[in-house]
Amino acid sequence: MVIPAQAAVWFVPFVLPICLYVAYTDLREMKIRNHAVVTLAAVFVFVGLIAYAPFTSEWVSGRIGPIPLALPTYVWQLLHLPVVLLIGILLNAAGALGAGDAKFAAAAAPFVWTGDLTLATGLLTAGLLGAFVTHRIAKHSPLRRIAPNWKSWDTGKKFPMGLALGGSLAAYLVLGVIHGT
Repeated sequence: MVIPAQAAVWFVPFVLPICLYVAYTDLREMKIRNHAVVTLAAVFVFVGLIAYAPFTSEWVSGRIGPIPLALPTYVWQLLHLPVVLLIGILLNAAGALGAGDAKFAAAAAPFVWTGDLTLATGLLTAGLLGAFVTHRIAKHSPLRRIAPNWKSWDTGKKFPMGLALGGSLAAYLVLGVIHGT
């Protein structure tokens, strides 16, 4: 994995509770709350200053379109947020995912390193499949009685993506702690 293990160690204690909260509220209400998305973004903004020490570390060269730039790692990671938000807005407009899902994915994007994109995509795919199957099994089993008032049980084909998105981000960061550079 490309994510520095030390950065993942800084993020995990703050991000895991947010991921659990997002999964829970999406299951219960079929909504990812804005305060959870803003809190996740704020965790990167503030804890990232410690995890990546933006102005004391080496600057990394890269490109934004045809323009070559050298920026701190912190800034490159933070630039993931507007890019993923724009993609999420387009997907939401096309009806492919909910607005809360798009906002959460954008807030989660700075935590994921570009070099880990294949791994993160695999984790999201596996997380989505596992969450979908688990949710559908629980929906049609006696487990449903544990939380009978959850909206996600009665939404037809809709699925609480916060369960998969939060779980995937949590899994990525925990793996980063164990296998990061």
